[in-house]
Amino acid sequence: MRIGLLSDTHGYLDNKVFEYFAECDEIWHAGDVGDSEVLKALQGFKPLKAVYGNIDGQNVRGICPKDLIFEANGLRVLMTHIAAYPPAYNPATKQLLKAHEPKLLVCGHSHILKVMPDTSKNLLYINPGAAGWHGFHKVRTLLRFSIENAKVDKLQVVELMPRYATESKVKPEVGY
Repeated sequence: MRIGLLSDTHGYLDNKVFEYFAECDEIWHAGDVGDSEVLKALQGFKPLKAVYGNIDGQNVRGICPKDLIFEANGLRVLMTHIAAYPPAYNPATKQLLKAHEPKLLVCGHSHILKVMPDTSKNLLYINPGAAGWHGFHKVRTLLRFSIENAKVDKLQVVELMPRYATESKVKPEVGY
């Protein structure tokens, strides 16, 4: 199962997303969508799982839940927009982690790309950074990865065109 993961589009969906996610089976959006038109475009392209973020209005909150807990190829996943960082999660995330014991935590919000194991919770923490133009980040990012045998594998960072440049880059795959 191949996943395309993005977050913090803030109403802007780069057309390159469709190229980079062409081989993906599903797209996951970890919040701060910004506009329901972004969701419609992604849903029209691939199956979509998405949560709303703190900037999202009723047009997105009416479509997306705050948190998602689901299984993907045998891997229990928790997706939420604001989680903080391992191991100092916010109280709501701590409760969800305790109740559902996911092996993958996906979030957004910080605009900082971060992929790291949390050995205290026996999970992998993934934040794809920000794919939109709005925010302090200099490089817009998204992730592609596979879920095989209940594990994340073949993870790639895609650097979309930096905010003031004209070229995108795909980084080599990494296994976890």
